[in-house]
Amino acid sequence: MSRNHAVSAPTITTKPFPWIGLLSLSAAVFLSVTSEMLPTGLLPEMSRSLGVTQSQVGLLLSWFAFTVVATSAPLAYVTRRMPRHGLMMVVLVVFAGSNLLTAIAPTYELLVASRVLGGMAHGLFWAVVGAYAAHLVPKEQIGRAVSVTIAGGTLAFIFGVPIATAAGQIIGWQLSFVAIAVLMLAATALVWRFLPPVTHYAGETAERQEAGVASAEEAGASGISARSRRDPTAAAVALICIITAITMVGHYTLYTYIAPFFTEQLGVDAAAVAPLLFAYGIAGAGGLVLSGTVFGPRPKLGLVIGLAVSALGVIVLAVYTSSAPVAIVAFLLWGVAFGTLPPLLQTRLLHTASPRIRDISSAFFTTSFNIGIGGGALLGSVLLDMVGLEVMPFVYVGILIVSLVLVLITDLVRTRRANAR
Repeated sequence: MSRNHAVSAPTITTKPFPWIGLLSLSAAVFLSVTSEMLPTGLLPEMSRSLGVTQSQVGLLLSWFAFTVVATSAPLAYVTRRMPRHGLMMVVLVVFAGSNLLTAIAPTYELLVASRVLGGMAHGLFWAVVGAYAAHLVPKEQIGRAVSVTIAGGTLAFIFGVPIATAAGQIIGWQLSFVAIAVLMLAATALVWRFLPPVTHYAGETAERQEAGVASAEEAGASGISARSRRDPTAAAVALICIITAITMVGHYTLYTYIAPFFTEQLGVDAAAVAPLLFAYGIAGAGGLVLSGTVFGPRPKLGLVIGLAVSALGVIVLAVYTSSAPVAIVAFLLWGVAFGTLPPLLQTRLLHTASPRIRDISSAFFTTSFNIGIGGGALLGSVLLDMVGLEVMPFVYVGILIVSLVLVLITDLVRTRRANAR
């Protein structure tokens, strides 16, 4: 009997890792982030062309980010039963259209409207893209799949924004947005051709979730009964999202206006802005590598070091504006340190959230990130008009200190609770 069983045992096969499909998603992420961040590199050119202040152009990031915050959850709910594959293509086409409208907008008001449309597409895109990658692979490969997908965002800072900035300075900022629109249509074709359709949570599962009923597996994994609607990790997750929002407010207070900071405070030629952004992106990629290798097993330590070194780099950048070489080295140090923060914050979130609320926690993490982007651009705009560029780095450092204190306090509280059990 055992012999027959051994002969008839099925051969276990695994599907190959969906590289092409995930790289198609990664290309879409690359273009999405490039489109969102491009006004930071072309801020002086857009200001002169439109006849508005640099602070008004900086507010385009706020309009975009706050639109993501306001619309991503409602749009995700409305489209929850739509096939993910088709929805992804629709979102990319709308995103392409918004970039085209940005390029041809004759007034600042219509430019804002085009960015609002882009923010709606961006928010829905990010509500879908992470889960899509996870649906393509077995559970043990989810981390790898998500890493491949979001790598497009890192590459956008290394290549996308600097190249599009350089192109905008040469051929005009409008043509940079036209090029992004065309490339997004190409990405739509890649998604249509190479991205496999997936089965997402719809039908009975969606109805059960709407009714607030967790499956037995979910309840067991989270240690809560199916009737319970409150997750014990929710408060800790909320605090991480608050820390994320505060950190990003500080970062985008300064980074949104980094082009005029270089030209007006450091005396750097406008043509050097794109190469400096490229170098910053490379430095950020180095930080990303550090977060996954050196600090991967020690995310708490990495988060503290990342915040502290970011503050140090920005202080040196602000103090040594009269010495461009020193300031640029500090700028790159800031890039390395800040590059560690988003992945470490997300790792901290996923380690904290129970399996039951990981998806919704990730959605709130994205929301907090965009609150930070929009809030930082808005705060920077106010500071630019009221006190000038030279004050922005010190405001950023003050905000980083608040984030660092919150991280240290939460670690202390968690340690005491763990020791008390």
